Amino acid sequence: MKYVFKNAMVLSMNNTEKLESCDVLVENDVISAIGSLNNEQINNARIIDASGKLLMPGLINAHCHVPMTLLRNYADDMNLQTWLFDHIFPVEARLQGDDIYYGSLLGIMEMISSGTTCFIDMYDHMNDMARAVEESGIRAQLSRGMMNTGNGPDFSDDVRLNEGIDFYKRWNGAANGRITGAFAPHAIYTCSPEYIRAIVETAQKYDAPIHVHLDETLVEHEDCLKKYGKTPTKHLFDLGVFEQKTVAAHCVWVTEDDISILADKKVTITHNPTSNLKLASGIAPVPKALSRGVNVALGTDGASSNNNLNMFEEIHLAALIHKGVNRDPLLINAMESLKMATVNGAKALGMDNLGVIKEGAKADIILIDIDKPHLMPVHNIVSALAYSVQASDVCLTMVDGAILYENGEFKTIDKEKVSHGIKKCYERIFNI
Repeated sequence: MKYVFKNAMVLSMNNTEKLESCDVLVENDVISAIGSLNNEQINNARIIDASGKLLMPGLINAHCHVPMTLLRNYADDMNLQTWLFDHIFPVEARLQGDDIYYGSLLGIMEMISSGTTCFIDMYDHMNDMARAVEESGIRAQLSRGMMNTGNGPDFSDDVRLNEGIDFYKRWNGAANGRITGAFAPHAIYTCSPEYIRAIVETAQKYDAPIHVHLDETLVEHEDCLKKYGKTPTKHLFDLGVFEQKTVAAHCVWVTEDDISILADKKVTITHNPTSNLKLASGIAPVPKALSRGVNVALGTDGASSNNNLNMFEEIHLAALIHKGVNRDPLLINAMESLKMATVNGAKALGMDNLGVIKEGAKADIILIDIDKPHLMPVHNIVSALAYSVQASDVCLTMVDGAILYENGEFKTIDKEKVSHGIKKCYERIFNI
C-alpha cells in the first residue's frame, strides 16, 4: 500500500528537525520520501490530509506486561512486595491462554489509540500474546518471564526456560519482522544465581537480548547486599547478564558505581515513573544516568501498577518529576523526555530504523491533532508534546506501513469481540 501524508508538520526526532507543511511518502513498510513530492510519487497513493496535524515517530513502550490490563484497578495502594506476592502472583496463576490473548488485544487497543507503535514485554502464555501482536499489526519484542529459585545446576527440564526457548525459535523475526524475541529472568529475588546463569547461556546460544527487572525497590537492593554482598547491578554483571544486549527495567536504586557498569556495558535503563511512584518504589536517578551516557528509554509497566498504558503520561511525568525532586528546572527537558519514548526506545531494541522520521526508516508513524484548545497557540511543538498533548489527540497510528487506528476506528481489531472476550475472562478469573 502507498500513502502520502500532505501538508503535515513533521517532527523527525532525527537531530530534532522540524518541518512545516511537509509531504511524507510511505511505500510498503518504509518512509520512502520526505518533502515536495512529484506526480509520479503521488500516483496511486492514498492521500491523507495532515493539515493542522503533527506527524512524528510512533512511541515505544520499553517495559510493560500488556495482559495485566485484566488486573487494572484490582490491587492498589500497597507496596510492591505485598502487591506482587499477595495479590498479583495468585491471580496470575489462574490465567489461561485466552486470558492472555484478550488481555493483550485490549492493551494493544489502548496503545495504538494513544500513539504507541511498539512495546517490550515479558509475561506468560507468550504464544497467545504473540498471536495478538501478529493479528493486530503492532510491533513488539516479547519474552517468556522466567522464575526459579532452585540451585540447579541442571535446568534442562525447567518448564519456563524450555517454553522461552520454544517461543524464541518460533516467533523471533515473525510477522514480517515485527515480532522479535528475548530471554527474561524476572528478577534477582525470583531467580537463583544458577538459574540466571542458565538463562544467560541460553541467550548467548541464540545471540538473543535479555529483559530483566533490576533494583526496583529498596527492599530488593538491601536484601541483595545482605545475601550476596553486592548490589543487584553488580550481581547481574558478575553473572554475565550484561554480556548480552540488555534492557533493565526500573533501576530505581542503582548507585554511582552501578551506573558506571550500566554505561560501560551499554545496558538500557527503562524508566517507569508512574509505576514507581504508585508503588512508592522511588524515583530512578535518570539525570545521573543520562549524564554518564546510559541509554534511558521509557515504559508504562503493567496496567495493574500504572493503571494505564498511556505513554504521553510517562513523557509528561519524566519531564517533571526530576525537576521537582532535585529542585532543578533544567533537568530532563521536553526533548530529552520525547527521546526516551522514541529514539532511545529504538536504541534499546537495536533498531536504528525506528523512532525517527527519515527516508528508509520503518513507517511506524502517528498523527496528532494539534488543532485543539488545550494546545493553542503552539509556540513550541516539543514543549506541547511533553506538557500539553493528551493521548486522545492521536488520530492515526501506522505500523510497518499499515494503518491500525484512524479517527477512533480500529482497523485490525474487532472491538466488540475483544470486549466480549474480556468480560468472559474477567468472570472466570474472579469467579464473578
